[in-house]
Amino acid sequence: MIEHGSTQRQPFHRFFDCWLGELSTTLEQLVSAANHHKDDDDIEDGSDLYSLIGKAVGHYEEYYKAKSDGAKGDVLSMYTPTWLTKLEDAFLWIAGWRPTMAIHLLYSMSGIQLEARLSDQIPLFSCGDLGDLTSNQMFRIDELQKKTIREERAVTEKMATLQESSADTDMVDLSNAVSERNRKKKFDGRREFDGIVESVIEEKKNEVEKVLHMADVLRMETLKSIVEILTPLQAVYFLIAAAELHLRLHEWGQKMDAA
Repeated sequence: MIEHGSTQRQPFHRFFDCWLGELSTTLEQLVSAANHHKDDDDIEDGSDLYSLIGKAVGHYEEYYKAKSDGAKGDVLSMYTPTWLTKLEDAFLWIAGWRPTMAIHLLYSMSGIQLEARLSDQIPLFSCGDLGDLTSNQMFRIDELQKKTIREERAVTEKMATLQESSADTDMVDLSNAVSERNRKKKFDGRREFDGIVESVIEEKKNEVEKVLHMADVLRMETLKSIVEILTPLQAVYFLIAAAELHLRLHEWGQKMDAA
């Protein structure tokens, strides 16, 4: 088990590498459980899956706890993650994955598993996977998507306001004052100006950290909400897809960066 405090003793990228390793192990366990239940006649009985699902969800919670701890010490590094590849960077939304992406992943896997069953010409056979989403589940997922989109927009707007504040009156006035002092080559009072600059930037960093926290909370809430809507076996299939996509994107990105 990764200790949450590890981010205070070592670079976050070391924690991330260890976390990915554990994610790979969890993925193997999820796949094994799915394969076991695929051959089990009692697919509705998911009592033995709950602990595994809890472990997988807890692994993501551990990541965001460690990320939050790391942000308290250096929030800017969370927005420029050296532990991610350029490919992963291209898909980032406020230093992480966009919450609605999890819902799109669910829809994609549901369609893939349903199509696979239709191609086998057994459309009426229930497999208990994501191709078996009920009308009630579809309704709840649709409602979750609408709610997540609204909350995403609120966080995006909060971030946009913060980004625009980099050119607010206080910042521009301070920039002009420092530039004027540099042009006149006046070095007296530099410490005073440095203190003011540090104070203003620190205030901006605090706001950046708050927005990051809002985004991470929404990411985790969305993941948990999806799992709650699904049956235990469906949740296992979803968590498999999520882990595989996470690991494959990182793997593909590493190959691209190396090339």
